[in-house]
Amino acid sequence: MGKGPFSFRRPSIRRRRPKSTAVPQSPKPILTAGAVASSSSPPPPSTGNLIGGGGGGGGVVAAGKGKKKAAGARLWMRFDAMGVSELVEYDKSTIIKRASIPARDLRILGPVFSHSSTILAREKAMVVNLEFIKAIVTAEEVLILDPLQQEVLQFVDQLRLQLPHKSAYKTQGAGAADVNDSETHVSTGGRWLPVPEAMEGLQCELPFEFQVLEIALEVVCSFLDKSVAELETDAYPVLDELARNVSTKNLEHVRSLKSNLTRLLARVQKVRDEIEHLLDDNEDMSNLYLTRKWIQNQQLEALSGGAASNSITTISPRLPRLSSNRSASLVSSHNLDDDDVEDLEMLLEAYFMQLDGTRNKILSVREYIDDTEDYVNIQLDNQRNELIQLQLTLTIASFAIAIETLVAGWFGMNIPFTWNNKEGIFEIFVGGITVGCVLIFLLILGYARLKKLIGS
Repeated sequence: MGKGPFSFRRPSIRRRRPKSTAVPQSPKPILTAGAVASSSSPPPPSTGNLIGGGGGGGGVVAAGKGKKKAAGARLWMRFDAMGVSELVEYDKSTIIKRASIPARDLRILGPVFSHSSTILAREKAMVVNLEFIKAIVTAEEVLILDPLQQEVLQFVDQLRLQLPHKSAYKTQGAGAADVNDSETHVSTGGRWLPVPEAMEGLQCELPFEFQVLEIALEVVCSFLDKSVAELETDAYPVLDELARNVSTKNLEHVRSLKSNLTRLLARVQKVRDEIEHLLDDNEDMSNLYLTRKWIQNQQLEALSGGAASNSITTISPRLPRLSSNRSASLVSSHNLDDDDVEDLEMLLEAYFMQLDGTRNKILSVREYIDDTEDYVNIQLDNQRNELIQLQLTLTIASFAIAIETLVAGWFGMNIPFTWNNKEGIFEIFVGGITVGCVLIFLLILGYARLKKLIGS
């Protein structure tokens, strides 16, 4: 029966074949980089292992340990506008797709530019590289590179503390705006015109990207100020000790101090120059308004779809969360002013002045070092002049003694003199020569002092 046409052996083989080749798929609720890359919208907060928490319910969700780390993936921390954070591992392609940035911008965040300062504006993201803070900021989230470093943890803690409170305040403002929405907006031909009183509650907070930038600048400026304060504490005692005692040990301390000062000044100067570059170019500052560009794109999509009024009404509750001081009053209008950069300009000017003050502190320490070096050089020059004067005095004395030696050599020859037979002539002769040499020494020394070649 096993060899007949109706045998069950071949069907049984066919049924066992898919069992040998099939791979069972088990659902994994852990957030991975590939899952994030396949979705165009920001991923929802994961319910994985909680390893830390921030204020306002913001927690840090760890990436899955079961899945093997992808090649070239790096550790990132994602913060959204509500303060919810999670640790994820993204590779370069995932970051490029998620933030819509060119690949060369990721090289700016690499280890080669570890202490460089750069703020770049892209179509949908802002690339921030300030000292140890390396982040990619969008209108709705921020991705922080290497968040577990000691310096970066302070920035992460500040985001946890400040973002949830600001988001809660803006959510309350959004609810109040929704209540009075029917009373404060009038539709005229498909265009919504806001009443000025309706937008007073919206002119209280910066956009999300500027909140992150402000926190980053605050952390960096605080770190630089602390470094300068520590440098000042170490500098002045060392310089005072060098002024009192010029030694090799003290000179070595001052040399190390000056090297640290030069490096710190270069770091402060880089951040200051980057902010100054942004302040000098209104177009670059306008490109940093990611929320405004996002709102404009939403309005353009709504108008192109033929449902402008419905789209504007749909996005209006989100405007308080994403509005800035100046641009919030223009969000619901038909035209957003792209040249309005007053908020960002005021923000950058405040930290520019703070960095300028930090730079002035460093320059004051540098001037104190230069003054101490000048004082030490004056002391060394004075000692060198004293040595030269002593050398000149000894030279004059040597000249006078050489004259006496010459006369003694003349009379020491075996030449007969009538004076040799006189009794007591030796003492008189030697005494006369010595007195003559002393007079010559005093005359030359007086001439040198008269010409101010030797100090009195």
